[in-house]
Amino acid sequence: NTSMNFFETDGCGNFYFCSHTPAFYTLDSNMDFIPLWVVVFVVISAFSPSIVVSKDYSDLILGLAKQPETVDWIKELRRKIHGYPELAYEEFETSKLIRGELDRMGVSYRYPLAGTGIRAWIGTGGPPFVALRADMDALPIQEGVEWEHKSKVPGKMHACGHDAHVAMLLGATKILKFRENYLKGTVVLIFQPAEEAGVGAKRMIKDGALENVEAIFAVHINPNLPTSVIGSRSGPLLAGSGFFKAVITGKGGSPENPHLSIDATLAASMAVISLQNIVSREADPLDSQTKNRGGHCRANKSYRCSSTVDFFEREQPILPPTVNDERMYEHMRKVAVDLVGSENYKVVAPLMGAEDFSFYSEHVPAAFFFIGIRNETLGSIHSAHSPYFMIDEDALPIGSAIHATIAERYLNEHQ
Repeated sequence: NTSMNFFETDGCGNFYFCSHTPAFYTLDSNMDFIPLWVVVFVVISAFSPSIVVSKDYSDLILGLAKQPETVDWIKELRRKIHGYPELAYEEFETSKLIRGELDRMGVSYRYPLAGTGIRAWIGTGGPPFVALRADMDALPIQEGVEWEHKSKVPGKMHACGHDAHVAMLLGATKILKFRENYLKGTVVLIFQPAEEAGVGAKRMIKDGALENVEAIFAVHINPNLPTSVIGSRSGPLLAGSGFFKAVITGKGGSPENPHLSIDATLAASMAVISLQNIVSREADPLDSQTKNRGGHCRANKSYRCSSTVDFFEREQPILPPTVNDERMYEHMRKVAVDLVGSENYKVVAPLMGAEDFSFYSEHVPAAFFFIGIRNETLGSIHSAHSPYFMIDEDALPIGSAIHATIAERYLNEHQ
């Protein structure tokens, strides 16, 4: 409540002793002063790195993320995006909002990728390069939650938390920009369109989103985990997914001569039962059944039918399973434990949902993890893609802090 002595910066890393009223954890890019204890930490880390452990700057980053002004800003961003949801490859206003925030922070970026996507970067501009990714698109769902920031677009809703993903990544961007002088490489920030059945990740990769990137991480909100609890696992985490169309062709006939007809309905029914039997009776129940065979279905020949199967590989590529790289998973896990404690980290079971983040993991080591939003008091209990889906926004600053710490620590460990 009184004036105190602080160091002042000229914006070029030079500090000067001066007197100010404290303004702890200031994140504004035009910051005039920072608390003395932060300067002391900087001096220690610069001259005695052997005595500074990773937990120190993890706590510092968490403090930055939980600054009241920053929390309010992250929530406001999420609510703006939630109120005006946009479907796959239509995220023009969402992308504009993100670019506006990047401009205000002085963060460089390239636009567009995959139509509405953005690739931003913070740091030295040189190696190592680590990426963080957030998806932007909404779903064609009418929101059923009555609250102040309900979707204002009929028939469209952020029912999978992508509004929160964008807000958390922008929060991490602000923290990383504040700490840019301490980054030992480059953090790439990927804002991706069309995750919901639009395979936007594949188009982002084609347009250069992973240029120079050595590893990538992403978070997804999870209504099954309590608020701010982190969950993931090494190896397979999410299922693969795809669409196919099978056409079974028979031959019509008259009731007088049914033996001259070829019953396609019977053949199709038996095909469904036979496919189910492969999983339930012919294979190890603990072994995922992912083998597909295109072209003609031989089993229908016993019913004198012909058949074709189309997997739409050009129009809608099949999503591969999301498999966490062991080293990247362990890196993420250690960060999460440092930030939220071992009691708030859970090894989760594999899930049958799918994510186009898996396309990134085919190119570089990757780790995907969850942050809990479950809060019965708030009604944050419904699964994703439900019209009643909502989130506990208290998880947002934690997600930002984990993003930022994952990236900064990766650079420190791989410089």
